[in-house]
Amino acid sequence: MKFEKIKNKGQARLFESQYLEMLTKTHPLVIWGLYLPIIGYMLYYSHNTLGFTPGTVAGIFIGAMAFWSFFEYIMHRFMFHFASDRPKVQRFIYVMHGNHHEYPRDKQRLFMPPVPSLILASAIFGVQYIFLQQITFMFFPGFILGYLIYGSMHYAIHAWNPPFRFMKPLWRNHHLHHYKSEDKGFGVSSSIWDHVFGTFFDLDKEKEDKEKVKELMF
Repeated sequence: MKFEKIKNKGQARLFESQYLEMLTKTHPLVIWGLYLPIIGYMLYYSHNTLGFTPGTVAGIFIGAMAFWSFFEYIMHRFMFHFASDRPKVQRFIYVMHGNHHEYPRDKQRLFMPPVPSLILASAIFGVQYIFLQQITFMFFPGFILGYLIYGSMHYAIHAWNPPFRFMKPLWRNHHLHHYKSEDKGFGVSSSIWDHVFGTFFDLDKEKEDKEKVKELMF
């Protein structure tokens, strides 16, 4: 994940095939449009067909969203920043996340594209169903909504200034992750786990370069 220069313009070429390359790009609205009907149907199915009460559906749904923030932190810290000397592993990490660190302003790769996203989501649903059985129909929608919020927050952090003052530390934490040290600042939708595990930047000691911040926006 160490690059001689972080490129604030351009886009990484991930595959020689133009068709595979096309499948690596998407827009946030495409992914929201893909998953919102699935979320809605599963919640309806949980109550109307499986017979769970609205309170149970809401509780598990919200709990799954909270679980996503922990899952996000663990994946970002230990999977997306996994260090290896093996070229194939390095290639996999670059395709999954490294290209974003080299080209952080590439807004077409802030969400996982539809085809690989559906494949991975299906696998995650299958794993969850093994352990949770019918509860999966309430847990999985919350987990996916957590992902959608994460992706949208990630997009917003790279696209705009924080809309509220209290959100500025989250914005700075992620910008410093890109431009200061990749060993801290793993939370995107939430900084709670960075605080818990001691990986939140000490913002009082980090000088803010407002001109540099402007360069980070799309």
